[in-house]
Amino acid sequence: MKNIKLLLAIILLMTANTFSTAQNQTDNDRLDWFHEAKFGMFIHWGLYAVPAGEWNGKSNYGEWIQYGANIPGKRYVKFAKEFNPVKFNAKEWVSLAKEAGMKYMVITTKHHEGFCLYDSKLTDYDIVDASPYGKDPMKELAAECQKQGIKLCFYYSVKDWHHENYPLEYTYFSKAQPDGYVGFPKKNKPDYKKYFSYLEGQIKELLHNYGPIGIIWFDWHGEALSPGHDQNRAYAQAVVDSIHKWQPECLINNRFGVGADYGTPEQEIPGGVQKQAFEVCMTLNDVWGYNKNDHNWKSTKQVIFNICDIASKGGNYLLNVGPTAEGVIPEPGQRILKEVGKWMEVNGEAIYNTTSGGASVRWNPDVEMITAKPGTFYLHVFDYPEDGKVYLNDFRKKVESIYFLADRLKKPLKYKSHPQGVMISLPKDQIDEINNVIVVEFSNS
Repeated sequence: MKNIKLLLAIILLMTANTFSTAQNQTDNDRLDWFHEAKFGMFIHWGLYAVPAGEWNGKSNYGEWIQYGANIPGKRYVKFAKEFNPVKFNAKEWVSLAKEAGMKYMVITTKHHEGFCLYDSKLTDYDIVDASPYGKDPMKELAAECQKQGIKLCFYYSVKDWHHENYPLEYTYFSKAQPDGYVGFPKKNKPDYKKYFSYLEGQIKELLHNYGPIGIIWFDWHGEALSPGHDQNRAYAQAVVDSIHKWQPECLINNRFGVGADYGTPEQEIPGGVQKQAFEVCMTLNDVWGYNKNDHNWKSTKQVIFNICDIASKGGNYLLNVGPTAEGVIPEPGQRILKEVGKWMEVNGEAIYNTTSGGASVRWNPDVEMITAKPGTFYLHVFDYPEDGKVYLNDFRKKVESIYFLADRLKKPLKYKSHPQGVMISLPKDQIDEINNVIVVEFSNS
């Protein structure tokens, strides 16, 4: 448990440090779809789904089980023979994302374990060559995403516990592995240049064989690409240049050390409005990969609150599911996402393609957050006020109309303008049991 807490601390520190490296892309048209989308599905899927979070009597593992349980590579690779996702259905996965109101999907094509979830010609350690499944699920996902209008994005781990040329000095250190963690003992001195050639070759496969890709979502560059490692950063910059050449519209997150289009705070929502593009990645329960004992699911209300909170600060919400080794997204996760989708179907206007309201909610105790479009504020009211009134402070614009977003008839709400704000009178009964979104349309005259 101590190691897991330490790793989480390292992750948060790394994402906090690298977030500042994201370039200001406000004038970059490549980010337009990203700003409009607001909500995406993260999928952590790999060999770690086979042990399902359990090893040697412990049951708190996730996608890091190989490292956390110190499983030797010789034993870990045997999971490939047990990985047979016969219940995988690309249509069902993409349909679930769409029903939830998500606009894009990011899936792990290779996690730290080194196993590839697509047909790579650069290794046999992939789902086609090493597992009884023998098919490429990324092909099916790509086709289905294009069919249903969901943008497909690929996660790719820079770290690799399997590859012979991934250096020890750039991996993880612990009491169990004080010289650095690897799945297999290194027969020869690792060559990072050769490893980066392998990495670039796999990115080329991903960008050439699956149609348009929205994001290459790199993870865990760590010390290897930190400032001062000039040669390594040169390798990385060459990969960035290649990505821009192969698919000019493809975005790159900020975990590659160079080339960042946006930041990726993990499991934490920023405290205020951000000037740079960002995306909060977060689990739907406790761990990223499938753990059959992890039943600590976020409530539908909490997910909706997070969506609104993040959008009000100018960011996106990337919410994770961890499918089973058979290829099934756990039923509780499906149920929550479908319930979120019902709210989004009615209130999505207050999320998609919005920006921060800009106005502080510090002095607006009944308004949790504000999203905005030109000439419109969306006030998010999660706790319906007992006195039936909402005061929007620090608001001096001319009101054109105020109504509940969930009211199809747009019946006007009564209001009274004051020198520095507007007082809105609400009906006795709330219109939404989770978040009553009030639309305030205004002009600047």
